[in-house]
Amino acid sequence: MSNSHAVPILRTADPSAALRAVDGLLGIADLRDFEVDYTAVISSPDALKALSEFLQYGTWYACDESGSPGPGDDPAEYLPIRWLALGDEPETVPGFLEALNGTPATVRWDFSGWPAAPEAGLGPGGARGAFVTLCVNVRDLELMEPADDCTVYVHVKQREAERAPWLAAQVGLRVIGEGVEAPY
Repeated sequence: MSNSHAVPILRTADPSAALRAVDGLLGIADLRDFEVDYTAVISSPDALKALSEFLQYGTWYACDESGSPGPGDDPAEYLPIRWLALGDEPETVPGFLEALNGTPATVRWDFSGWPAAPEAGLGPGGARGAFVTLCVNVRDLELMEPADDCTVYVHVKQREAERAPWLAAQVGLRVIGEGVEAPY
């Protein structure tokens, strides 16, 4: 099984505009099995405190070669860390975005599938490859390229790449860059 093909459709310094685009995409998606996943690269004790208060669960690991943390280890001793929280409720997104305060992160909405795209010659798309990701304070899905803006990506199956421009058009946008293989 391969990863999804993620295609950028919006880059903006306005998080509200990014969330409106996401809402538009979710408005046409099959939202059965709907959940949100978070990833953040946390570099400071203040950011760790803010995000730990918001996300009181999840998995974290050191971003460098300092070793694998064990149960009960203090994440502050391993900064920078990558924090991953899976399967949250969609209503938690605004609080997560507020807690970031400059921390590079992604929010990924997972759901059951995309609608048929008859103009692109495609039937309904299944769950594999049906995601929307918002990158915040970072340009890429791997959280490596810092930015002062947000990027919205639509995920599709690579063999159905023509679905991405169709999805963008459904919310009044267009593809703005090359698609990449999503990290998970």
